[in-house]
Amino acid sequence: MARTDIIPVAALRRLAAGLLFCLPFVAHAALLPEELTNLSLSRAIAIAVERNHDVKLSALAVDSADAARISANAAPNPALTVQTANINPHQGIGAGGLRDKAVDTTIRVDQLIERGGKRELRSENAASLERASRADLGEAQRQLRISVSQAYYDLLAAQERQRTTADSALLFDGTVAAAQKRKEAGDIAGAEVERIQVDALRARNDARQAKADLAKAQLALALLMGIEPQEGAIQATDPWPDPQQVVTDAGIGRLIEQRPDIRAARARVDAADAASRLAQASRVRDVSVGVQFEHYPVSAFNGQGSGNSYGVAIQVPLFTRYDFAGEIRSAQVALETARVNLEKTRGAARNELLRTLHDIKAAAEHVQRYQHELLPAAKKSTDAAEYAFRNGAISVMDVLDARRTYRSTQLEAVSAQSDYAKSLAAWRAAILEEGSK
Repeated sequence: MARTDIIPVAALRRLAAGLLFCLPFVAHAALLPEELTNLSLSRAIAIAVERNHDVKLSALAVDSADAARISANAAPNPALTVQTANINPHQGIGAGGLRDKAVDTTIRVDQLIERGGKRELRSENAASLERASRADLGEAQRQLRISVSQAYYDLLAAQERQRTTADSALLFDGTVAAAQKRKEAGDIAGAEVERIQVDALRARNDARQAKADLAKAQLALALLMGIEPQEGAIQATDPWPDPQQVVTDAGIGRLIEQRPDIRAARARVDAADAASRLAQASRVRDVSVGVQFEHYPVSAFNGQGSGNSYGVAIQVPLFTRYDFAGEIRSAQVALETARVNLEKTRGAARNELLRTLHDIKAAAEHVQRYQHELLPAAKKSTDAAEYAFRNGAISVMDVLDARRTYRSTQLEAVSAQSDYAKSLAAWRAAILEEGSK
């Protein structure tokens, strides 16, 4: 007896096809919460490269260019012609089988023979454009790494600003409580307490604004990563990069030539050169060769029949009115445009590298100055002012000024760290350094 629990082969095939169809959706399954609340820069970049829509569009452009390369490499197909002529409606087509009918039947095959290397030039042009598309994909990924790095460090800076302003607000709340006690004891006037309360309200407003800025930074990074924006779900955990890292401008010329935007521009020069030579090859005449078999039987109805006969035809175009001068000139202009664009891209890349290198060095010095000089001095001044205020040695205005200076220095130090981190990320992406991936 046949078993009924065996899955048919056709059903297995449908199941396998369904699983293959679902693979892209499985790859983009929801991220685990801990992945976002403990997010490193490298992980953020990896998620973005996988999910970002601009990168996906660039990948589709590569597929399109590959399809165009396949089409360009194809040889012309032959053409089959079947024709029946000399049908006389008055005499009819005669009796007998199909081969005995008194009609002239021709079967013909024509083949276009391209000359001047046109097919090879088309293939060369399409292959160069495919290389350009792949380089464009690399450039899209490079630009995405820069954008994600910028957004990541903006988020890290927003987190630190939020913590700093929240701590400042808590500190002011404690100061207000202490001032109220001193007022009750008669140590300070009510006007001074009110001044402290005003600064406490300002600190709370700053904390609320910092929280709003943090949410905006989280949403901006989520958009680049191609994930659903969820307020408060993303937390950057990487430390700030060390400003002591050595960055040198040695070998900038070699670095420039390795960049994907330069490789794409070079590939388009190659494509334009092949297109220019293809336009020139248009003046080389293609030849169409045809062979035919003709069946025209002799019968009582057809005294003109010739039986079976064969024929050969050659077709050559005559350039008596136009010799493709417009196409040739247009292709030459396109080639010159591609060359100018390559030089323009090289110049922009060199300028970007030099400017980024200058930004890194300036930002590193800025960070070190805050770390080793400004922040310690501001912290020491604030601690001294707080101690003196608690012991009644200085006025409320003096301690408030010290706090404002320290908080402002902290926020400026965060901005300096962010500027250095973003400049370093841009440099790494510009030179395709592994640390940027």
